[in-house]
Amino acid sequence: MSLGSTFEAEAATPPPAKTRRIRKAKAPAPFSFRLSGAERARLACEAAGAPLGTYIRAKVLSEPVPARIRKSGISIADRKVLAQLIALLGRSRVFSNLNQLAHAANTGSLPATEETEAALVQALADLHEIRRLLLVALGLKPEAQP
Repeated sequence: MSLGSTFEAEAATPPPAKTRRIRKAKAPAPFSFRLSGAERARLACEAAGAPLGTYIRAKVLSEPVPARIRKSGISIADRKVLAQLIALLGRSRVFSNLNQLAHAANTGSLPATEETEAALVQALADLHEIRRLLLVALGLKPEAQP
């Protein structure tokens, strides 16, 4: 069978029947109205931080205004402070210094009692826990510690 006869055979076959699209229900048209600058400012003040559309919908339908929930649950200023704190922990070398002290105590090169060694290990574990809690507070996923 040659290329020409294949082409002719394909051209002779009727196109596939069109399938009907299933139409989704149309969303209702938005309802809008105009406000003066003073009216809008008054509503924004009454909304107290809630989105204006949500506040107006709640007032018109006599429903309570839903509480606005942040994804992370903490303010931007708090997130900034927490991020600075984590950065400070990383730059302070406290983890490294404690780990070196614990290693020296384990190898015997640092004269320490069992209580001192246990305190060093506990301090290192506490710092790891503080770091983990800070990362969780920021909404970040802490990596697994060895």
